[in-house]
Amino acid sequence: MSKKSPTRSELNILKVLWNKGPSTVKTVWTELGETPGYNGVLKQMQVMHENGLLSRDESARSHVYSAEDIRDEPSLDLLKDLRTKVFQGSASKLVLSALTESPVS
Repeated sequence: MSKKSPTRSELNILKVLWNKGPSTVKTVWTELGETPGYNGVLKQMQVMHENGLLSRDESARSHVYSAEDIRDEPSLDLLKDLRTKVFQGSASKLVLSALTESPVS
């Protein structure tokens, strides 16, 4: 398992795999809106596999990748990283963004 927080592009790939389940590179590439290019997504997913963020089933011609569930991994400190990179260090902006995203009971 990689000990550093995933990059924004790695998180985008992880989100696709968490939502869709095990998928081929082509499926992930299509879900990302075909930008970046296919070869870029392929290389990124190969590196993520080497770093322990993805597992890969090589039994079929097209390899099928699965995301490791790192959302509860304390060593990654994802929320702190997200707060810093996206919300300029503001915890309140992070929480408000999450609350406006979906209804809260």
